[in-house]
Amino acid sequence: MIDVNELRKGVTFEIDGELLKVLDYEHNKSGRGNASIKVKARNLRTGATYERTFTSGNRVQDVQLDFETVQFLYADSDYFHFMNTETYEQPEVRAEIMKDAAPYLKEGTEVKLTLYQNEIIDYELPMSVDLKVIQADVAVRGDTATGVSKQVTVETGARISVPNFINEGDTIRVNTSTGEYLTRV
Repeated sequence: MIDVNELRKGVTFEIDGELLKVLDYEHNKSGRGNASIKVKARNLRTGATYERTFTSGNRVQDVQLDFETVQFLYADSDYFHFMNTETYEQPEVRAEIMKDAAPYLKEGTEVKLTLYQNEIIDYELPMSVDLKVIQADVAVRGDTATGVSKQVTVETGARISVPNFINEGDTIRVNTSTGEYLTRV
């Protein structure tokens, strides 16, 4: 059991049989009485987001998580397939869990999987990935006070907004948490 004051962004805990990961944490202490801790958390099994308020001094069940670094192989309609490069096991992850990662996954990308009692519940992508531009729109100059940008399609099918000088065949680096263009590689 851990005190609710120890909950921070990224901490996983269990309450009422649900496995929750903290997305946002707010500690509020007003004058007298106990502090209130407001937590925004995502259910790792269903994907639903909750907001819960705890009173200082409450306790929640902490969980023991395991981590495994794997390499992306391919995806089909129901599962994303990976390979553990040490044991050569090939875990499958449900598509619902990986839906936000799909635009950044290409063959060979390393992903850190989070396991709870041998069940894959979450993942962590690298901070950035390098993707090849397969189609680039034509940008028109004018009507803008800032730099000109255009949309490109990368090898994974994602559409990314990039500067005007990026062409078909270029390789670009993309931030996986925001989906923004970082640089040309």
